[in-house]
Amino acid sequence: MVAINDMNRDELFVWIADLLAEMFELDREALTPESNLYTDLDIDSIDAVDLAVKLKQTTGKRLQPEVFKTIRTIDDVVDALAGLTEEQAA
Repeated sequence: MVAINDMNRDELFVWIADLLAEMFELDREALTPESNLYTDLDIDSIDAVDLAVKLKQTTGKRLQPEVFKTIRTIDDVVDALAGLTEEQAA
């Protein structure tokens, strides 16, 4: 399991970008926080579900469907995961 609670936003971005590059065979150097998962990275809805499952498997934390529906960019994924760690801390 990946301990995302111990990561800051920059570390979360690096981890997510590495994960996306590995899962979807993307050029890691081309990934930025503003990269749109759908238009820039050609991730479709099935890939998005695969990503959600992978995040749950690797972190033990589940993104709520209503949160996942709002994700468009890599930075949105970072925000969602950061939000999970904040909820847990509260």
